[in-house]
Amino acid sequence: MLTAANMALGFYSITASIKENWYAAAWCTLAAILIDIFDGRVARWTKTTSKFGVEFDSFSDWVSFGIAPAVMMYMLVLKDHGRIGFAIALLYVICGALRLARFNIKSLFDKDQTPYFIGLPIPAAGGILASFVVLYDIWAEGKKARTIKLVMSQVPAFFHLLPAIVFVLSILMISELRYSSFKKSNMLKVRTLRTFLITILVCLMIYIYPQNTIFILFVSYICSGVIEYFWRISLKRQPKRDLEIEVPNGKSWEIKRKNLG
Repeated sequence: MLTAANMALGFYSITASIKENWYAAAWCTLAAILIDIFDGRVARWTKTTSKFGVEFDSFSDWVSFGIAPAVMMYMLVLKDHGRIGFAIALLYVICGALRLARFNIKSLFDKDQTPYFIGLPIPAAGGILASFVVLYDIWAEGKKARTIKLVMSQVPAFFHLLPAIVFVLSILMISELRYSSFKKSNMLKVRTLRTFLITILVCLMIYIYPQNTIFILFVSYICSGVIEYFWRISLKRQPKRDLEIEVPNGKSWEIKRKNLG
């Protein structure tokens, strides 16, 4: 039922985009992300997981985070770019489907859960587009809302870059970049003071500046995969060092460090 609700929100987002009701279209996508986070957990808690559920969830995600954001972007800005805009929107839909198909194949044959996803998850791609549309609706309509001026001042520039951003998101979904899946971390258990303070800070920011904070969180997550990639590259380029270990009998062993990083 949760997965079906996810798909229903995606379909409603499409109809809202056709009517140019950007506020409803964007928030339906964001609400679908929230449902998508919990449907798998609910299935595990109730011990109702199945292969059918995995496939149904993928179809639902494709509607809510693949087709719906593509229609939203096309109706908002890409249609003004003619055939190029149509091609970019179609590329996003296709890459979203490829991303989900690759994830299903990997989960079918790889039983060991890794703490990261390969390629940008499609909910994150749809989420950043939807969160921007929320900001755009506030900026264009002049709605009263508590906002961060520094973020809102970037809305016009972000709007003009939307075709390139949609294209980059499409490539990131089928890339080999690694993104945290948060599967190995229990969000309900705060083990350190620093984690507790960060959690409180994020909650307060969402309460005070909900639209801006959601957008910032999506941007941070998308950038994290790129930053992690270049971090791994920089570690691999560091010169390998030999470690000398002293033993009681006076002998020394030379151990070469392999696969640094």
